Amino acid sequence: MSQETKPEAGSDPVLASYRRSIDNIDAALIHILAERFRITQAVGEHKARLDLPPADPGRESRQIQRLRKLAEEADLDPEFSEKFIRFVIDEVIRHHRQAAGK
Repeated sequence: MSQETKPEAGSDPVLASYRRSIDNIDAALIHILAERFRITQAVGEHKARLDLPPADPGRESRQIQRLRKLAEEADLDPEFSEKFIRFVIDEVIRHHRQAAGK
């Protein structure tokens, strides 16, 4: 098929529909992450008031295992899900350390 006969990506209604769905999902992910970080910010402040450590390795490990299982059930690569949640957890811990002044 030559370049001349291929439809432009913007004129393909199926592709455009998929992209709109992806855009909606991306927006939802951003809003969900924002809400998660609002809650974890409150957790960090609470931990700082109680002089609790910023990290909880036991809970982190349980969360990672729980989310790996959910990923498998959802037919999502559990390695990817672990990398993603580890990134989020590391960022939360960084915020908790800041709240604790450490």
